[in-house]
Amino acid sequence: MQTSVRYPFTSAVALLALCGAFAVLPATAQTTLPPEFTQALARAGVPREAVSVMVTALPTPDPAAPALPPPRLAYRTDATMNPASVMKLVTTYAGLDLLGADFTWTNRVYVDGPVAGGVLDGNLVIRGSGDPKLVLERLDALFRLVIAQGVREVRGDIVLDRAIFQVPERNPAEFDDEPLRPYNASPDGLLVNFKSLIFTFTPDAATGRARIRSEPPMAGVEIPADLPLSAGPCGDWRAGLRADFSSPDRVRFTGRYPGACGERLWPVAYVEPRAYAARVVQAMWGAAGGTLAGKVREGPTPAGARLWVSAESLPMGDIIADINKFSNNVMAQQLFLTLSSKTQGNGTFEGSRQQLQRWWRERFGEQAAPVLDNGSGLSREERTSAASLTALLRRAASGPLSAPFANSLGIAGVDGTVARMRERNGASEALGRAWLKTGSLRDVAAVAGYVNGRSGQRYSLVALINHDNANAARPALDQLVEWVVRDQ
Repeated sequence: MQTSVRYPFTSAVALLALCGAFAVLPATAQTTLPPEFTQALARAGVPREAVSVMVTALPTPDPAAPALPPPRLAYRTDATMNPASVMKLVTTYAGLDLLGADFTWTNRVYVDGPVAGGVLDGNLVIRGSGDPKLVLERLDALFRLVIAQGVREVRGDIVLDRAIFQVPERNPAEFDDEPLRPYNASPDGLLVNFKSLIFTFTPDAATGRARIRSEPPMAGVEIPADLPLSAGPCGDWRAGLRADFSSPDRVRFTGRYPGACGERLWPVAYVEPRAYAARVVQAMWGAAGGTLAGKVREGPTPAGARLWVSAESLPMGDIIADINKFSNNVMAQQLFLTLSSKTQGNGTFEGSRQQLQRWWRERFGEQAAPVLDNGSGLSREERTSAASLTALLRRAASGPLSAPFANSLGIAGVDGTVARMRERNGASEALGRAWLKTGSLRDVAAVAGYVNGRSGQRYSLVALINHDNANAARPALDQLVEWVVRDQ
């Protein structure tokens, strides 16, 4: 996964909150949408009744500051809407509030048998913690720690214990008939590298072929080393590869790769997701220098097994930055399930929904609670309102959790899912002045977060669009962000 950019909170969002300057704000909430926003909506073919917007000035910590006026803009704020990935704001703030910014997941390895001279006469058990980011580098480090502590040869099996989550099997094609898209990966108590393969294609003009590299290594999976180059423009290079991912044992490319494309990456979800971890673990255990007499299989941790090593995950603050900046669905679901696993012993979607409902009532009182499904926004059932999301953003903007939460949002024109605002808008005033989370589904476009106005006043912004033409309305949301910046 791409590394997220960090901007020190004290040099960005916190300074905005400490700023004493305020815009001249209205005495009553504006209920008419800005003309530049409505014009952009019209160009996209989106009617105003498909939109919900709320823009609110955030309080300053100065006790002498006047009371805040009504929202700067309030339009259908209580309408129940599908927020798409903006729902991740609820999951990530709840994770921070309930577990803390320094919370980590602990990955544990047990031995079920005696160890002597580097040999385990029994099974090695890897017990998953629900870690949202057990990527290759960290799995390799875990195996090397096992070996350094005295187990190099396993004469039994390697057992994968994923029981920390109780998640029903799901067809990865059921949401949008795109089973090989990594965003459709299902959560897992032992989630390894997001259950995906990354193919790298590098053209070599001297040989007339493109080299193929893939990661992670997978035991028993054949992947070709190269394929022929083709002339002409890059175009739809993926279609030209004529890829066949249907077999769990072999990947095939029967087409050609355009040399004009240069080096390209293609992430693909593994076709047999339940077997992914076993194949990767077997290959990476061997690569780390370990040997295995048996096989890699699923199973529980035996009652008499002894803890051999443990390793902590990345902290919550880093995890939510990946979730929000890059809209990682399976990481969001891992966090969502963790909320119930910490209270009931194993994580379930229903348990986490109940946990979030209780938390919402305690923190937000009578404000309408979001309707949650899996906590990631990759759902047709999840619903919330601009008013509810505004309540969450206002609470998250103050206190000790404000820094990690704000730093998890994409910076307009700089990183995350809002990096492309620079391409769309050029020298936009919003670039570097807005910290945002976006949401997109087939019929949803949404944005929420914080915007620094010209005056120095900081605002929360929520805008939700539910319509068949929603995806054409992304420029309209950009226009709305610009309008919030121009508060003088």
